[in-house]
Amino acid sequence: MGPTYELKTSDPSAWLDAHGDALFSYALSRVRRPDVAEDLVQEALLAALGKADSFAGRSLERTWLIGILRHKVLDYFRRRRRSKEVQEPVLGTSQGTMGLFNRRGRWSPKPHAWGADPAACYEDAEFWRVYEACRDRLPTTLSEAYILRELEGLSVEQVCTILDISSTNLGIRLHRARLAMRGCLDERWFGS
Repeated sequence: MGPTYELKTSDPSAWLDAHGDALFSYALSRVRRPDVAEDLVQEALLAALGKADSFAGRSLERTWLIGILRHKVLDYFRRRRRSKEVQEPVLGTSQGTMGLFNRRGRWSPKPHAWGADPAACYEDAEFWRVYEACRDRLPTTLSEAYILRELEGLSVEQVCTILDISSTNLGIRLHRARLAMRGCLDERWFGS
């Protein structure tokens, strides 16, 4: 059994002081709108206040708060789907996919052929700025699918339920999002 942790406080203002930047960064990286990210952080802190007595001590305070925030982000995507707030056209498929994938559906050429070491990119803050700029260029319908599947690591079934779409539609959105991300990163980072 792992270590047991205690809540340092059950005061939301203290949580905001100690973890506010991390919570806001997490939310903003998912929803791309500062005003919505702030609202989600507030919702998470209020929910944490109501659940403070049920803190089991299996994680650090920040991890627990981010877990609550994660659920608030997923609820946000569900609400948007239900209200049909997102009505953006998706990118067309005429982006020339010939030669980008091999017969098994894997990228061709592989990233190491682009002349950049993926591990080095992971550590490079400038790469992450370019990556976020590329992700921000995605239409909302593609971005939501990409974030939920790639960043949140949700299963296909979970993403389909949240976005109220079929698995086929999700596959198309993810395919288009990945193509757009690759094109943007090729242009802005790898310079091909």
